[in-house]
Amino acid sequence: MKLSRVKSIGTVFLGTAVAISALGAASAAALDVRQNTVHHPRPASRLNSRAKEAHHAPARGSAAKTTETHASAAHASAAHSATSRVTARSTTAKHRTAATARSQMHRASYRRHHYYERFTASSFVAGGVGADDMTAGEDPVVRQAAIDALGDMNGTAVVIDPANGRILAMVNQKLALSPGAEPCSTIKLTVALAALSEGLVTRDTPVQLAGFHMNMTQALAKSNNLYFEELGRELGFDRVRHYATQFGLGELASYNMPGEQLGVYPDQAIPESEGGVSRMCSFGQGVSLTPLQLGAFVAAIANGGTLYYLQHPTTSEEVAAFEPRVKRTLDIARFVPDLEDGMAGAVEYGTARSLRANFRELPVFGKTGTCSDNGTRYGWFASYSESPQGALVTVFFLEGGRPTFGPRAAELTGEFYKNLWDHDYFAAKNQEAGNAPAVAPATAPDAAYPVPAASTPAEQ
Repeated sequence: MKLSRVKSIGTVFLGTAVAISALGAASAAALDVRQNTVHHPRPASRLNSRAKEAHHAPARGSAAKTTETHASAAHASAAHSATSRVTARSTTAKHRTAATARSQMHRASYRRHHYYERFTASSFVAGGVGADDMTAGEDPVVRQAAIDALGDMNGTAVVIDPANGRILAMVNQKLALSPGAEPCSTIKLTVALAALSEGLVTRDTPVQLAGFHMNMTQALAKSNNLYFEELGRELGFDRVRHYATQFGLGELASYNMPGEQLGVYPDQAIPESEGGVSRMCSFGQGVSLTPLQLGAFVAAIANGGTLYYLQHPTTSEEVAAFEPRVKRTLDIARFVPDLEDGMAGAVEYGTARSLRANFRELPVFGKTGTCSDNGTRYGWFASYSESPQGALVTVFFLEGGRPTFGPRAAELTGEFYKNLWDHDYFAAKNQEAGNAPAVAPATAPDAAYPVPAASTPAEQ
């Protein structure tokens, strides 16, 4: 997929993100790397304002003298002043009416000239999603839950067991195995871990931006571009790229998976005229990321640092013979709690809060991403859940037009978890974990969600 300069709309609103980003690039304060603190310059404008007021205000003695000298003159012209006040009131009222009308006309004109990006791609598909997928080695319950969550949205859903790197379901495999797309704001996870690993910040370090400050928890939850642009400038491209490649970007995510194509992390930063390293760190301009690469990385966060080769069994024999394969171990375990605060915040009150409209039964940690390229909008949501039966990692990636964006992908992820919960998936996994025999349900199961069999070697 050919990438070009992308106009970010952030995760929330296009106009606001671009305007603030332009302002922040010029005026964001630099971090103090050594002390992990940020210098807060004095508000010079406020001091200048007070100085001007002092310069233009008359001295007390001078003011008193002027008042006293002109007292008699003021008294003599009282009658004339009264008449003038009546005329002034009338004139002022007319001016106010005219000014109000001009203001209303200006606001109406401004509203009529809002900029809207034109999208040519469709957000929806006709027919069943993933009809040509190879599914014999997938978990049928997980797969059906993902299919029902996607509905007719044009996208893919990948579900991974972070304890071993097994892909439990991959809906619309053609798109999942493609060269990928710009990661949008999901790239912020790699930048956050890089900054934490370098000791640049902690989750609580306030970073001074354009007129406000923010810490990592808030920045991840709200997907703030200015914050990650500042981290990118402080880290520099070489360090940003070093960590990104360690986390699996720019290399195949799977172990000999037929059809997987490569997402690319560039060897040098994009030109400064296009935003440079700061733009790459805020929403991944110039980077190509695949759903599998993002899923493998988030699985490493979920399990505390083991980056597995992803494997997708395609037969029952491959499921029975499944063995995990470790690509590398990442030294990130001590930083995961700092990252989780922001990822939990995204789901509870931030850009991914639409997930909670559908599912509240288990903790979910995630990150949204929204951006566009040549008339196609991308919507990402990568997450992992926690349950007594273990974690699941999900990546929902959508392509389309205006109905496609990161919060929508988060909403569909909530539908996915709700589908699993409503069909007792987690209870069944708990039963398997205890090696108890399968218990027949009291009522006939939904045909779309087959009852999971008893424990199999691949699921232990």
